[in-house]
Order: sequence, then C-alpha cells, then structure tokens
Amino acid sequence: MRLLVGEVIERADHPVVKKQTLVRVPIRLGEDVFDGGAISSAKRDYLIKSLKAFRLLTEVYGVKYFRCCATSAMREATNSAEILTRVEMESGVHIEVIGGKVEADLIVNTFWTQDLLKDRSYLYIDVGGGSTELTWLEKGRRVKSASFKIGTVRTLKGKVQSSSWDDVAAFLAELRDQHGNMMAIGTGGNINRIFKENGNLFGEPLARMDIQRQRDRIASYSFEDRIKVLRLRPDRADVIIPAADIFLRVMDHAGIEEVFVPKVGLADGIIYDLYMKQYGAKRYPRTTPILA
Repeated sequence: MRLLVGEVIERADHPVVKKQTLVRVPIRLGEDVFDGGAISSAKRDYLIKSLKAFRLLTEVYGVKYFRCCATSAMREATNSAEILTRVEMESGVHIEVIGGKVEADLIVNTFWTQDLLKDRSYLYIDVGGGSTELTWLEKGRRVKSASFKIGTVRTLKGKVQSSSWDDVAAFLAELRDQHGNMMAIGTGGNINRIFKENGNLFGEPLARMDIQRQRDRIASYSFEDRIKVLRLRPDRADVIIPAADIFLRVMDHAGIEEVFVPKVGLADGIIYDLYMKQYGAKRYPRTTPILA
C-alpha cells in the first residue's frame, strides 16, 4: 500500500506533481488472494489500521482531494464486498476497486507530466504485484491496452498461468506487425530500483542487457544480503527478480531493446487525474484530456 501526497505545480503547458511524502506499507493482499481466493481477517485489520493512519496524514498535510484505489488483489478476492464495507465503516475511507483498463489509463496519464517527446508512440509497461498492464500510446492517446494476470507476487506464489503469457505474446505480436520497432516506458517501483542500481542518469534509457545484468547480479545475493548489502527493503528484495523477469520477457516479445524509466506510477497518475478533473479544463484547455 502507498500513500502519495503531491503538490501540483502549474506550468505553461502541463502540470507537474511534486511529491511531498510517500508512505509504503507492505501488506500484500495478494498473498492471501492468489493462494486461497479470499482476504484474511489479519490482512483486513492491517488494511484498516493503515488507512486510518493514511487518513490522519492527509489531514496533517491539508490535502484537498484524495482517491483510494484497489487493484488486482481486491478485484479477485471472493470476499471483497465484505472487506470493502468493513474497511470503510472502520477507517472512514472509501476504496474504489478499479479495473485493469482504468488502472492502465491512470498510469499512462503521467505521460503528460514527463519530459518525453509527445509526438512519438510508446508501449507503457507497468508491472505490479498481481497484474501487468500494457498500453500502446500514439501521440499521447491510448490506442490499445490490456491487463494480464502476471505480477511479482503472483509469480512468487506460482500462480501465473502459461496462457497469460500466450496472451501477452499475441498482444505484442500484433503491435509489432502494425508498428515495427517500438519504444517503451517502464513504470513501477522495481524497474525504478533496477534503473538506480544500474547508475543511469535521469532521462537516459535503460537497456535490456542492463536489466538482465542487474537482475543476475541481485539474484546472486541471498535474500538477507539483498537487504543488508544492497540495502533493499524486505518487501522489495523478493519481488525485484520476478519483476525483472517480467520486463525482460515483455521486451523480448516486443523486440524492444531500451526502456525509459520516468519514476512514476499509479499513485502519480491518480493525483494527475484528480487535478485535471478539478482544474484541467479551465487551466489547460488545449491539453489532451485525461484518459480515465
């Protein structure tokens, strides 16, 4: 779980989100859901306590607008309705369960906040704990997207079906046939960390061979040494390898050799979405509208 508090800075052509604080809590609802199908009472209680703390922090920071979104684990939980009702009643926070398409749209909304060439086409690759979202953008507009049940926690649990990778291969094969060589944008905490480990300068693309090299280097350390020596957080130390494997496999299917890593993700997209819905039409009337 993540709480991102952002301040929006208005530029002439597009708003920029400046991060005020980012709080992470490693609850991993997917550990329950991908194994047994339901969220346990223990995870539910952690969720309630975390959202109570998050709500208090939004008050301290004077947050005007907020949105709480749940993704693949809550989408698939057999007891999600019961959990959502209980959580909202006890924490005072309404959780919106968003589908894969909305999740992908929120992520790619961050395109307009980045210093990327806006007249180019890109494949957005976002790897999460339970799903991977692939979105094809042409001049900032979503043309095609899909959500696949392939994620880091799901991989660790051995719950990724081979048919899901067949679907990814088919999706990317069609894009290759239509567009030839593609450029990619990678989002998510794991690719951000791989980017950092490789020592790339901000704005410099990350090569597929470098992802493979860093993946192999990190994998050579034990879980304990990834934390002690590499200083990875415990909730990053185990998922970074399956994340790298997913990126490498997607890039291989797409024939992509480099990926741009702007260090943004779903939370940034939610803030941009909130801002544009409140002020976008008035302050940026010529900006491409939000996708969600």
